[in-house]
Amino acid sequence: MNTAHIIVTVAAAAWVAFSAYATFTKASWVVDNLADYGVPTTSWRWLAAAKATGAVGLVVGLAIPPIGVAATIGIVVYFLGAIVTVVRAHALSHIPFPLLYLTPVVVAAALGAGA
Repeated sequence: MNTAHIIVTVAAAAWVAFSAYATFTKASWVVDNLADYGVPTTSWRWLAAAKATGAVGLVVGLAIPPIGVAATIGIVVYFLGAIVTVVRAHALSHIPFPLLYLTPVVVAAALGAGA
């Protein structure tokens, strides 16, 4: 495991955790968009919990790699689903937002695979 992998993984986990926090606290810049995309309010807590679990899994994965792999897969699937949701809502200008969370997770995974 190299230093770059650790730094990028912790940063990616913090970024995803921030997204979870924003969803848990119903930050208007998050939940307004979820509502516009047609995501039911009953799903918001589950979505936030999924992100929070993934963020914790990334950090735990530094010590227990299979958990990190599972967390990475889960976060990637989550944000690919977010991209599909944005596209289905015809909000194409919003596609960069889930990509901002997805990219560091993928980079962390690539660095971990190369370590």
